[in-house]
Amino acid sequence: MKNFKIALLAMISIVAISCNNDDDADEALTGSGEISVTFDNGYEGNDLILATANTANANGEALTVTRLNYIVSNFVLTDVDGNEYVYPKDDSYFIISQESDLEDISLSDIPAGEYTTIKFGIGIDDEKFQQGADGQGDLWTQAEAYNLTWSWTSGYKYINYEGTFTSETVTEETNFRIHLGRLGDQVNYEEVTLALPTNVTVSDEMDSNIHLKIDASKILTSINNLSLSEEATYMTDPATAPLVAENTATMFTVDHVHNGSDH
Repeated sequence: MKNFKIALLAMISIVAISCNNDDDADEALTGSGEISVTFDNGYEGNDLILATANTANANGEALTVTRLNYIVSNFVLTDVDGNEYVYPKDDSYFIISQESDLEDISLSDIPAGEYTTIKFGIGIDDEKFQQGADGQGDLWTQAEAYNLTWSWTSGYKYINYEGTFTSETVTEETNFRIHLGRLGDQVNYEEVTLALPTNVTVSDEMDSNIHLKIDASKILTSINNLSLSEEATYMTDPATAPLVAENTATMFTVDHVHNGSDH
């Protein structure tokens, strides 16, 4: 009986300590912090190096990429309890540019906690577009600087992907252009939802980073197989633009999460 009582007291002590540690962990996550997101552009598992030929894709086409710029927007984080934190919409539009080494964005004043999922859009949603020129702030000017606009009536280019290619049937270096955007009432805006392999933690005392890997080859060869040898420009065709949009949404994966100031 004496041994039983000792064992029982030991178990109670362990449970109490565990609960206290959990309470301490919860209490430690107070205030708010910053989550940065890195968009690490690549091509079929390798770094994307502009003006350098890549290995042939599934269509037997070897691409030399000279430009990869795109807009990401409308960030939402889901915490361990399933609650969503919607980042302020007016501050939730960012440009990623391989040619200008723009690969990091910062989401500031994120409420303290642990987050399991990140969601964002590719391009400009219809609500933002319908605000007109007065509702865009500096976004239109910034997008123009990175070759991510058409005329105002046509709006933004959500992605600008350019370069040259060769294939078995196209033996001379030939220009390709893939510009995705709004076509009349066809918005072509896609959302990406990514589960995090490790919860990202943020508080007054901790800023953290989500590191994404991007595979640009999927813009052409993913859900839909789009051949440059058959069509070297994908831009304003209402039949193919949604196919480009679907493919583009698949090029993002989470490489790792870094909880702490550095990444």
